[in-house]
Amino acid sequence: MQNKVLIANRGEIAVRIIRACKELGIPCVAIYSKADQDSLHVKFADESICVGEARNCDSYLNMNSIISAAIATGCNAIHPGYGFLSENMNFVKIVEKCKLKFIGPSSKTISQLGNKLEAKEIAKLAKIPVIEGSDCILENVKQGLNVCSKIGYPVLIKAVNGGGGKGIFLVNNEFEFAKAYETASMESVANFGDKSLYVEKCIENPHHIEVQILGDSAGNVIYLGERDCSAQRRNQKLIEESPSPFINEAVRRSLGNAAVRLAKLVKYEGAGTVEFMVDKQGNYYFLEMNPRIQVEHPVTEFVTGVDIVKEQLKIAFGENLGYKQSDIKIKGHAIECRINAEDPLNNFCPSPGIIKNLVLPGGNGVRIDSHIYSSYIIPPYYDSLLAKLIVHGNTRKEAIKKMRCALEEFVIDGVKDNIEFLYIIMHNSDFVKGNYDTNLIKKILDYNESQKIIKLINENKG
Repeated sequence: MQNKVLIANRGEIAVRIIRACKELGIPCVAIYSKADQDSLHVKFADESICVGEARNCDSYLNMNSIISAAIATGCNAIHPGYGFLSENMNFVKIVEKCKLKFIGPSSKTISQLGNKLEAKEIAKLAKIPVIEGSDCILENVKQGLNVCSKIGYPVLIKAVNGGGGKGIFLVNNEFEFAKAYETASMESVANFGDKSLYVEKCIENPHHIEVQILGDSAGNVIYLGERDCSAQRRNQKLIEESPSPFINEAVRRSLGNAAVRLAKLVKYEGAGTVEFMVDKQGNYYFLEMNPRIQVEHPVTEFVTGVDIVKEQLKIAFGENLGYKQSDIKIKGHAIECRINAEDPLNNFCPSPGIIKNLVLPGGNGVRIDSHIYSSYIIPPYYDSLLAKLIVHGNTRKEAIKKMRCALEEFVIDGVKDNIEFLYIIMHNSDFVKGNYDTNLIKKILDYNESQKIIKLINENKG
């Protein structure tokens, strides 16, 4: 049977997967909602099929409709991309029962890693340090307060089945705990369909470092260096780079080896990312493992030369890894900026609408992953990500300069965007020096700094 892939996603990642399929000569089918009928991934795929109305629950989260689409179009595999159903154990189980190939790890592996408490126990078995916190799901506020009294404040209340930066609440003292617990419980149900929570010691001013791994069915696992994802706003990544300007070579190897040990322990197949928190002293702690492709995978592709999505597809269809660890060499420096349809001057409020004019940057070492075009209508129902702008230079300094130039060229007329805000970050002294942590964006957005941002953005527009 010829391999044929249904792409159970939308936007830039769907376009990215389509390109990888075409390079490998694999026919692909795009799904779309009625709101996405004119999207680029629908135009680029070999075939396309509508799976429902605009709302996520009616289309991109509609398991029955997606499985039916795969069978109706003769697909034998489903690529979930990121978000939506990419980490949904129940969906993967249905895919497996229907004798279709899920391009990613097994439902058993996703079950092990999706539960954050179970994942921490696996990390312990892999001899990876974990952050102090509760060892089980919290039954009530009192139990949570008891844990906090032992580990000390500040703490983070987290959703057991959370991910993507959602379901995390900072608590500075016992008086804030009860209200935060109640809010976290409600948001956990809303986002993940489960109110289960746990508590964890908050590492103040940490660096968020993640390691990209690839594993095959023969048990081979390699790591492709690390990415620094510390430039975040409300736990949502905004800028990523590789290699990290913060860690040294010894820590880099230690993180990579730790990620490989964890992946081997769960017999991981496909592309995945092991995430760590690193404190000021360089001590690292396991955070979670994401069993899917990451938004920021292009920076790793730039510095290693490995096409991660193509490797995902090859592994899924039975091929062993084409690389050994000794083959992986980090060359130069790469930075990614997420271009969003949002208004930085209005609390980053989403900005759907029609793109009236679009100018994309270019040049040596500049890459754009996107699904937008002039006259494209940005629907209000989905994530505000419009494009990923990735640059590569021989040095970090060169990469920063290249990113500045690329952001200057990037024009999106008709909707608000965060391009000017990203441009300002590229000139922030702490970022330029590589002397930043997860509080970088928060510091930039304090009152005094925000006034400078507003002035600079208005000057750029003028």
